[in-house]
Amino acid sequence: MIITTGDHETPGTVQRARELAALSAQPYVSRSRTALPRLAERYGDGDILVILEQGARLHRAGQEPMTFHPSMAFVRAKRLLKGEGDAMLEAAGVMPGDTVLDATAGLGSDAMVFSLAVGQEGRVVALEDSLPLWALLYAGSQRYMSGLLPFDEALRRIEVRHAHHLQALRAMPDHSVDIVYFDPMFRNPIAESSSLSPLRSFANSSRLDAEAVKEACRVARKTVVLKEQKDSGEFDRLGFTASTRAHTKIAYGVISLDSTS
Repeated sequence: MIITTGDHETPGTVQRARELAALSAQPYVSRSRTALPRLAERYGDGDILVILEQGARLHRAGQEPMTFHPSMAFVRAKRLLKGEGDAMLEAAGVMPGDTVLDATAGLGSDAMVFSLAVGQEGRVVALEDSLPLWALLYAGSQRYMSGLLPFDEALRRIEVRHAHHLQALRAMPDHSVDIVYFDPMFRNPIAESSSLSPLRSFANSSRLDAEAVKEACRVARKTVVLKEQKDSGEFDRLGFTASTRAHTKIAYGVISLDSTS
């Protein structure tokens, strides 16, 4: 993956691009008004992360670019701020001050909602195995401006880490977070979507492993939650109790824990 800036380089975007390149051990390339296909050809790499003033954009040769955007997380956040409920938060039993591990973050939509719900005293760690998706989420969450201050503050508080969830869980102490959350849906979406096609090409397509669930149950104090298709069979396979809703193909499976036992 190449890391660069937009056509109009600024000291700020150059600095952020260099910092992310150092953090990810990927090459920083000065844009110098060079077309992205030319950069890809010159450096032999079709994946390019472009650092922008208020976010980031991910390019892969032959595909539509992905610009960091909170998508439905912003709509859900506005509902929360109005006092409305959220099915994911209710299934997980989230409370202000909780620590949440989003083990399969993707572009961070659910992590954003968790971060708003746990508040300033809480903590959300978002893991993403795909290096390009991690870089897009990391760069975008630092600078994206929605115009809604509580949402933007929640976005900044997310700790975005490049890691595979199983390896990360194995290294964590017992009962070290309140909630572990898995959402492999973006790896196996319900319906074809042109907006999700680029995401699928970057994502790890493996289904959730039973060992990861076992490790999550060791690490979590309160709940382990899985978002899945209602009739996928994954809840039964992995030992979750499904919490279904009418008029939706999505369900949340929950394993409730008692860390004092």
